[in-house]
Amino acid sequence: SINILLCLSESTTMAPATPEPIASTKGRQIPIVCPGHTRPLAELQFRSVHENDEKRTFLVSACHDKMPMLRDAATGDWIGTFAGHKGAVWSCRLDPAALLAGTASGDFSVKVWDAITGSSLYSFPHKHVVKTLDWSHDSKRLATGGHEGILRVYDVSKPKETPLEFVQS
Repeated sequence: SINILLCLSESTTMAPATPEPIASTKGRQIPIVCPGHTRPLAELQFRSVHENDEKRTFLVSACHDKMPMLRDAATGDWIGTFAGHKGAVWSCRLDPAALLAGTASGDFSVKVWDAITGSSLYSFPHKHVVKTLDWSHDSKRLATGGHEGILRVYDVSKPKETPLEFVQS
């Protein structure tokens, strides 16, 4: 099993108005161990969201074990796994609102997931390994790239439409 370590200061305190740790300049760091993955990690992303005067931070991890995971970044607690890829997952990113997740895989596909339920919403086939992806600031577009040398931009509101393609010259 491979662990993810999140470090907090030993003297980390929680301010009543904010749910995130405020690190002191003194003290040593204490790791939060997040077990779960069985192969090397490919990518990590923190995503903070504000809702009803509450800030919450999530951590997503892409891994060669085909099982990207979502965790609470403050505690390391497991929230869910996006199961469905048949190859290593090279990239996993939450959209700005943390309502959607995107995963790029060695199985020549990109998947869009409902980050709340974990359900697969869309799958976008590619002709080779997909190594990276990212969301637009408004969560309407998803950019992907990989071994094909083609940057694709998908309109997530129109998943059946052909994406914009920018070929490497």
